[in-house]
Amino acid sequence: MATFQPNDPGYAARVRESFARQHVMRFIGAELVDLQPGYCEIHLPYRPELSQQDGFFHAGIISTIADSAGGYAGYTLMPTDSRVLTVEYKMNLLAPARGERLVARGQVIKNGRTLVIAKADVGAIRDGEETLCATLLETLISLADNAGS
Repeated sequence: MATFQPNDPGYAARVRESFARQHVMRFIGAELVDLQPGYCEIHLPYRPELSQQDGFFHAGIISTIADSAGGYAGYTLMPTDSRVLTVEYKMNLLAPARGERLVARGQVIKNGRTLVIAKADVGAIRDGEETLCATLLETLISLADNAGS
């Protein structure tokens, strides 16, 4: 993993506060577990309400936590007075997401002044074993905090 220096020494509190405001993360039961400059890890326990017809985690749920893990990894490196938005992403589903929980690990690949490229791998934990079930590549944009208000 590349080493990055945050622009904001208070990045962790700013990112955690933003995560706490994400109603969708609270709604699905996701938890921000680890945060470092350029890295974010989110866990999501299994519930039947998050599954598709065969009992696996639904692809939309996988995509949701992957996007947030990559997005918040990027946000750790953005200035104090900024917001992060996803510009685009591509996700590959690699295996059925079956297990007790999902773990999404986002990390920055390239930190630009305005655009950030990040990736996120999502693993499904089942009986203590992790299976890589999805990988996401995304472009993020850093916006001034008052943009789009």
